[in-house]
Parts: sequence; structure tokens; C-alpha cells
Amino acid sequence: MAQAHRTAIQRVPTAQEIMVTSLVTFTPDTSLTEAMAVLLAKRVSGAPVIDGDGRLVGMLSELDCLRVLSSDEFYAGDQEGMGRVEAFMTTMAVTITPDTDVYGIAHYFLTKGVRRLPVVEPDGRLIGQVSRRDLLRLIDEMSRKRLSKGKRYPDYREPEKLNVPRGSSRAATRSYV
Repeated sequence: MAQAHRTAIQRVPTAQEIMVTSLVTFTPDTSLTEAMAVLLAKRVSGAPVIDGDGRLVGMLSELDCLRVLSSDEFYAGDQEGMGRVEAFMTTMAVTITPDTDVYGIAHYFLTKGVRRLPVVEPDGRLIGQVSRRDLLRLIDEMSRKRLSKGKRYPDYREPEKLNVPRGSSRAATRSYV
């Protein structure tokens, strides 16, 4: 009796597996001048803003920093006093939990127009971040493995086959003000 060739469906990777945990972060009272210098020096396009307990309170992006051009402080001639991160950061951030799978992560990148997704615990404590580049690295790795071993990953276009438990936490949009 001939058996049909069956390719094994692999478990879908989660944010916990691909997130970066060594992050550039700011506090709300960091000067905007200092924050911009760090973003430029570290060659990153944005960073989480956390409080003293490590809880996410917002995100500071290059786009947020560009708002300084429309601020009174910039034109007052006192660039040292341009303001604090809290005045320019985005306080409504899309966040994900460690168990958010890569299809959910891709969905947020495609629909929310964000470059990075902070990974937070239920209490709001920041534990990592997934960027679009992190996801691209994973796609590249998955493609290479798939081609070399004939592995098949679930198709995001068929969510009923993803075996996501009911009530599973995918992502949340939270206001941190």
C-alpha cells in the first residue's frame, strides 16, 4: 500500500522566540535632545519609553522627534530646552504579549503602520520588542528551512487551521496616559 507523502506542519513561532530583549529605552523625563542623539548614535528609528517600574508608558519614534520643528521651544533658540520625551512620545501604542504568534505580529505590522511592537507582560512591564526586521529574519529562516527540508508552515489565510486557543491573547492597543 502506497502512502501519500505528508509534510509535517510546524509549530508557529511566537514573539517570545524572536523578540529582542536588549533595548534602547527612555524615561518620560529624558530630554528630547538626548533621546535624539541616542537614536542617531545607536542607529535605531525609535524606542520604548518606560517608567521607574519598567512599565511601558509610550514610544518615541523618529516621526515623534520631527514634531519638535513645530514646537515653540525649537524656535525660541534654546535647543537644550527643547522639551522632554513625554511631550513628544506616542502614548497610544500597539503592544503584543509573548505568546502572540508571527502571523498576528505580521497582521499588526501590515494594518497598524508601526515599525516595532513592544512585548509586554499583563501588568504592562516591557520585556522585549519585535521589529519588522526581526520578523523578516524569521521569514528568511523559515523559507530556508522549508526549502531544505520540505517543511510546511500554517497558512495565515486559513486561520481555522492555525490551532489558536479560544481567548488567546493576540495583541492590545493601550493608552498609557
